[in-house]
Amino acid sequence: MHRQSMWIVGPLVVTFCASLALAQFPRECVTPEGLRSGQCCPSPTDVAGDECGSSTGRGQCVTIAADSRRHGPQYPYAGRDDRERWPLRFFNRTCQCNGNFSGYNCGRCKHGLTGSNCDQRISVVRRNIMQMSIAERQAFVNALDQAKRTVHPDLVICTRRYQEVFGPDGNTPQFENITIYNYFVWSHYYSVSKTFLGPGQASFGGVDFSHEGPGFVTWHRFHLLQLERDMQDMLGEPTFALPYWNFAIGGSECDICTDDLLGARSAFDMNSISPNSVFSQWRVICESVEDYDALGTVCNSTESSPIRRNPAGNVARPMVQRLPKPQDVLDCLELNTFDTPPYYSTSSESFRNTIEGYSAPQGMYDPVIRSLHNLAHLFLNGTGGQTHLSPNDPIFVLLHTFTDAIFDEWLRRHQPGEIVYPEEDAPIGHNRRFNMVPFWPPVTNAEMFVSAPENLGYSYEVQWPARPLTLSEIITVAIVVAVVVVAAVGGITACAVRARSHSSAEALEPLLAETYRRYSEEDRRMDKSQSVV
Repeated sequence: MHRQSMWIVGPLVVTFCASLALAQFPRECVTPEGLRSGQCCPSPTDVAGDECGSSTGRGQCVTIAADSRRHGPQYPYAGRDDRERWPLRFFNRTCQCNGNFSGYNCGRCKHGLTGSNCDQRISVVRRNIMQMSIAERQAFVNALDQAKRTVHPDLVICTRRYQEVFGPDGNTPQFENITIYNYFVWSHYYSVSKTFLGPGQASFGGVDFSHEGPGFVTWHRFHLLQLERDMQDMLGEPTFALPYWNFAIGGSECDICTDDLLGARSAFDMNSISPNSVFSQWRVICESVEDYDALGTVCNSTESSPIRRNPAGNVARPMVQRLPKPQDVLDCLELNTFDTPPYYSTSSESFRNTIEGYSAPQGMYDPVIRSLHNLAHLFLNGTGGQTHLSPNDPIFVLLHTFTDAIFDEWLRRHQPGEIVYPEEDAPIGHNRRFNMVPFWPPVTNAEMFVSAPENLGYSYEVQWPARPLTLSEIITVAIVVAVVVVAAVGGITACAVRARSHSSAEALEPLLAETYRRYSEEDRRMDKSQSVV
């Protein structure tokens, strides 16, 4: 089930095993020289000649392999998008870390480990935010706000396509700093943005490297893992864990939309967050999609409008005015097949398409239906309901941790093995060995298709709802209980009758009873005396 991903490059076999990757690119690699060399293998000690910590056995610089298997028909182009065969347009060599080491320079430990040799295990447990104490909730809200304001210590984002990445003068790389949380937003935007086909041409929108395919669950799993690790480092708390929102509660109330959690509805504007919440001060990024599509630019770190949210407020679509129900999760978990052809948003009897929300909870595809993950997003009715903007609303984090919890529970129950993940013919970006966009160093979908507690260093504390009994099961149980009761009553009655009969016999023939007792005692004494002789 947990076989490592194997990439073959000529005679070189490169094994990557779920190490922590970052993206877009490390600040120290995006110099003109670094970009032209195609190599990003920094030293964790800043010592010359110690690429990837090779002098201490942490890792080595290797050639990157990118998936070249056939992808689905949804994307008809080749060579038009920087994300094809990621990340070869930018870099072709990276660090491969040994053992429990990870990171873009092999200077960190894998998730769930700590210590100078990365051999000390730590407990990272993701819990239901509604079951956390007031102090724990406040600490989480404060941590999110800190991540929104803290510049990422390692990463920078590219603000131009590769064709223009060296700037107007040909020697000024077009990268800029970004905060930890805004990077979380930006990476999601980058994975869903359209393909620019050239000036005067409409950009191609039929491409999505993180949705509508098998990689939906694996991409978002790593997306969360990266944010969690960045926040652990920011806080200096290696056991910090992202909580989850159990959105499968039914009804039309957003139970986490309160001022002590993710923000209540404003009393002045039903589409805004209450000014009593810190999140009312947040501003979104990546909002100018029309400009990006028309000009071929890439979202930068510029913040613009406030978060918009109006839970259950979309009166034009009554279907999205209620949250998923507990039974929806149970039905989804009972689906046996991970994904089915065409491995797209039209797949039926597919666990992945069902948890993503394009199929009914029982697995049948219906173009009208939106369920589970998709329904929870649409229920929020605002920033959180628009794919390119949704992570700007911090509810996104808790919504997706619960989605990941369902995925991990499905893996635990079904024990599918990597083989069920499609190796080819999935939409571009979603094949088993595709390097997920835009994570760095490269990490494949297969590396996230594993049980989290044993392989990724975190676990969930979830009480899954029990499946109600069917009518036939209720009848069967009733019959069994009735039979047991009848048998018990019959047994008790028989014992009582036998006891009464025995008592009556002794009362009528007392000498017989006494003789029987003496006979037994004398017989035992006789046996004993014979034994002595």
